[in-house]
This record gives sequence, structure tokens and C-alpha cells, in this order.
Amino acid sequence: MAGIYAFEGKAPQIHPSAYIAPGATVIGDVTIGEDVNIWPGAVLRGDVGAIVIGARCNVQDGAVIHVETGHTTVLEEDVTVGHLALVHGCHVESACLIGMSSTVLSGARVGEGSIVGGGGVVLEGQEIPPFSVAAGVPAKVRKSLDPATREQRVKHAAGYVELARRHREGLAEYEV
Repeated sequence: MAGIYAFEGKAPQIHPSAYIAPGATVIGDVTIGEDVNIWPGAVLRGDVGAIVIGARCNVQDGAVIHVETGHTTVLEEDVTVGHLALVHGCHVESACLIGMSSTVLSGARVGEGSIVGGGGVVLEGQEIPPFSVAAGVPAKVRKSLDPATREQRVKHAAGYVELARRHREGLAEYEV
């Protein structure tokens, strides 16, 4: 089962269509929207502030989403947070891809349709413009994307909505 916990009287608000995988943890002031999927080992900890996860986002295995006092963490709709990524006290606009093992720090903003490359670090307060590819440590904009590529990331998020449906229907505990 997923670990879903209230903290100091604030309980997660989870849309009925969302999928929270076994082994995922959701704590405190966390709002999870329609068709969101949270995968095993992911941790969303809304203890010192709020976390808002928009419709059709996916937070993949081992990712951590946390807040910092004074910074609400927001993922707008159709955002993919890759395996082992850290998203902390920042704002990620719609249809973004936060690559595997990347970090987005407090006060940062990732613009609509952007990609943060795997292992990249978006620094505190840094702004990544819409439709950009940012990579490296610290992350730098490496190129601009055609706004039409946004649809690729929306389709990627939709693929995870379908995978979550399959897990909800087909995942079963197995005893050896």
C-alpha cells in the first residue's frame, strides 16, 4: 500500500482518478489532481508548505517533491518528473519534462514545454524560459524548442496515465 499521511492536521487531497503506487509516500498539505500517477518510492512531503500537482502529471520511481517555508511547490498539468529527480519549492509550468536524477531548487521556475536534462541542476531562483532545453550543473539553456513539440510531452504524460490504469487493474501482490 501507499503511505498517505496527515501532518499537523493537514491531510493530502487526492483526486479519485489518481494512482498512488505501493511504496509511494504522500505526507501533509499535498493536492493531487485528476489522473496524476505517483510511482513506487516517490515521496511528496508537504510538511512546511503546500505541494500542488496538476492533472495528468507523473512522478516517477524514487523522485522527491518537497517544499521550503515560503515556497509552494507547483507542478502544472502534464508534467513528467523522471526517476530519482528532486523538485523542491519551485514552480514547473505545464507540459515540462524534468529529467531523471535532475534537481530543481527553491524559487526556481521552469517555463511551459521545457525540458530539464537528466542530472541537470536548476539553481535557486533560476528561471528557465518556456520551450527551452536546460542541462548541466548548473543548468544552462542549451537550445530553444518549437512550441509544437509541447504535444510530445503531453502525449508522454498521457502514456503514463494509461500505464497507471494498467497498474491499478493488473498489479497483484505475489508471494514466493
